[in-house]
Amino acid sequence: MAVDQVERGRSRWRRHRGAATGRPKRKQRPFWQELPILVVLAVLLALIIKTFFVQAFSIPSESMQNTLQPGDRVLVDKFTPWFGATPERGDVVVFKDPDGWLKGEGQQVDHPNAFQQALSFIGLMPGAGDEDLIKRVIAVGGDTVQCDQGQPVRVNGTALTEPYVFPGATPCDDFPVGTITVPKGKLWVMGDHRNDSSDSRFHHKFGPGDGFVPESDVVGRAFAVAWPLSRWSTLPVPATFQQHSLAASTAMSSAATVPVLFWYRRRTRPPGR
Repeated sequence: MAVDQVERGRSRWRRHRGAATGRPKRKQRPFWQELPILVVLAVLLALIIKTFFVQAFSIPSESMQNTLQPGDRVLVDKFTPWFGATPERGDVVVFKDPDGWLKGEGQQVDHPNAFQQALSFIGLMPGAGDEDLIKRVIAVGGDTVQCDQGQPVRVNGTALTEPYVFPGATPCDDFPVGTITVPKGKLWVMGDHRNDSSDSRFHHKFGPGDGFVPESDVVGRAFAVAWPLSRWSTLPVPATFQQHSLAASTAMSSAATVPVLFWYRRRTRPPGR
């Protein structure tokens, strides 16, 4: 009995307090009134994610088989480049067309309807006709690339083991003669389907820019296949690019500079000093 009295007293106190503060009870809006607000917030959030974080891209050609198939949708990390991250060897990157490369890619042009165009605008569907390409980074600025017909690709003198190359294709198919040095701030990229990819090899021979891709043209790194669901997978850097000897040339040249400079100073030091 005492408990009931206490509860009734508390209830009266709450009602009295609400009336004293003058706070009207909040009336919940109907769902049909809140729906447009939710849609606008969702669109704004999708635009922010597409612009700064992650974007979906569609694979239009066979140049990255068997890693990526035509029609695959990949997710691209656009966030880390904002913090100064640069592409690394082995990354699969999406980049802007440097010098008319798309003319040789044989891309299929879709004609999306208005609904598909709207989804593409907010990043929920890959756009058609985007002037972007996707390739694998083989070498970065300062690296040397060498490849003889029938031999593996060599970066800084180290042979790459490339199980991702399309079966039946040779790693060095249609490779320029000699050793190529990649300029600072540039990338040497190649498709995994070496017999069906107009990449740095082709454009080094015939196109402007010597086949190099400026780092500033990179949109982001592809990190996962999101669609179709049956092909869901991540896109890690292959183990062959983790070889320490790939960066050995730079490290050795820096290490060699110290004793050579010390010897030169000893030789040129004036007597008595």
